[in-house]
Amino acid sequence: MATIWARLRGKQEDISPASSPSEETGKESTDRDVPSSEEKNEEVVDPGTAKNPELNPGELSFEEDTAGGMGRHLGVTSCTLLIVGRIIGTGIFSTPSSILTGVGSIGASLMLWLLGFLLAFCGLFIWLEFGTMFPRSGGEKVYLEVVYPRPKMLATVLYASYVIVLGFSTGGCIVFASNILVAAGATVNQWAERGIALGAIFLVFFLHGFTPRLGVWVMNALTIFKITILVFVVITGWVVLSGHTRLGNTRSNFSNSFVGSSTSSNDYATAMLKILNSYTGWSNVNYVMNNVKNPVRTLSIAGPLGLGICAVLYMLANIAYFSAATKEEIENGGVTIAALFFGKVFGDNAERALAVFAGLSALGTSFTMAFAQSRVNQELAKEGIPLPFGNKFWASNWPTGKTPVPGLIIHLIFTVIVILAPPLSVAYPFILDIQEYPQQIVNCFIVFGLFYLRWTKPEAVRPFKVWWPLAIFFAAASVFLLIAPFLRPPGGVGDTPPLPYYLYCLVAVCIIVGGAVVWAMWWVVLPWLFRYELVKSKERLPDGTVAAQYTRKKKE
Repeated sequence: MATIWARLRGKQEDISPASSPSEETGKESTDRDVPSSEEKNEEVVDPGTAKNPELNPGELSFEEDTAGGMGRHLGVTSCTLLIVGRIIGTGIFSTPSSILTGVGSIGASLMLWLLGFLLAFCGLFIWLEFGTMFPRSGGEKVYLEVVYPRPKMLATVLYASYVIVLGFSTGGCIVFASNILVAAGATVNQWAERGIALGAIFLVFFLHGFTPRLGVWVMNALTIFKITILVFVVITGWVVLSGHTRLGNTRSNFSNSFVGSSTSSNDYATAMLKILNSYTGWSNVNYVMNNVKNPVRTLSIAGPLGLGICAVLYMLANIAYFSAATKEEIENGGVTIAALFFGKVFGDNAERALAVFAGLSALGTSFTMAFAQSRVNQELAKEGIPLPFGNKFWASNWPTGKTPVPGLIIHLIFTVIVILAPPLSVAYPFILDIQEYPQQIVNCFIVFGLFYLRWTKPEAVRPFKVWWPLAIFFAAASVFLLIAPFLRPPGGVGDTPPLPYYLYCLVAVCIIVGGAVVWAMWWVVLPWLFRYELVKSKERLPDGTVAAQYTRKKKE
């Protein structure tokens, strides 16, 4: 195992003599939410630009980009929980039944979950290479700026058009609301759901914005709760398989487990997209690196550990589900697989308990999404992208001086719009589909950017190096997942009838193209029409944050 890990990780390279003592000794400080002044000023280097200053992403230097806010206060524990909390949502409680129905057999379903886990790990290793080279908040924003610096600001604006407009956490809030209504025995209607969902997102906003220590504590507590519930499901499955329950011997469910497997490639492609959606979140720490202590070391530990925990729990949870119900019961049950599992093992009254579990799990996902998304919004504003009222406000940590409340406001606005505006029956799942497709476009640009950077800058310092075959496998899968949604499903009907099955892909592409139009107007067309040029400057805000500015200078 050690040999395999060394092969995946690549050769450890020297960063620079400026590495902090804590990184040299490998000792992790206590994982507290509020840093001491010494931790806040911890000296950290940017490995990717140590020998290649021209690789500096965006307009800000490493010191300018990491200035302001609470400093580095997230350790290995919080970062691991940040990944686990984002990955484990409500998908594992419902998705296995739809995957089984799609591929036709328990064996094929389990093999796809294993393949999804391997594919997620390939993506994680690619993001680890970039994240340890450039330990800055922003995730893909940073990596796209490094690989695609020309035309100026184009990569930043294209990424912003997708991540700001589609960076809402409506799904978690709505699922929380609907499950709370079920648990309370109340009538589920869309306005009751919307009211509770609004309360949930405002709770997330105020805790993360104005009581950051409590916000992180609640976020971590909900993640630990998710892990506990899944462990309970796994242990219950073991008990069922032992034959010591009223269900008797259920091991026969796994005999001839590949009988009935689908022969349609579309079925497997659709199922794989759902599984990868269930693993979404393994890059969550990459978005908040400015807040991470010993970022290179912490990311290298928390990434594999967080995804590994989720992968093990997912596989064992699937086995537990299939131990309590037959394939026919799952396909014809009319309820989520977790509800069927709890009902068969504990009786019909267990439905309300499951609703509470699923609701709190969804709320925890909203906490982790808001925490990361607010910092991505702040990083985009710090680059000087055109925003209403100017970008300085959105780049700041106003009013607390510690947390990016303006970035949370952006997240809050779009989440509230999606909660209130569309009818939930059709438009809501359609909007959720739109969220996923642009990420596959970004993944393609990131992995091909990795190949380009390896070729053009082989001497760049890489504390972590992904093994070539894993990157190639991920690239092939990313290209396939761009094409797969356009494959005609059986009957030509997608997830959101009567809308065309390919419509969400086209809308997602249009959003990114809209970003290209904004960039062309702001940086090319308007300066040409009105004969001015955009001059860059930097300004240090009262809270210590540094933001880039573009001012108009009339051409002579």
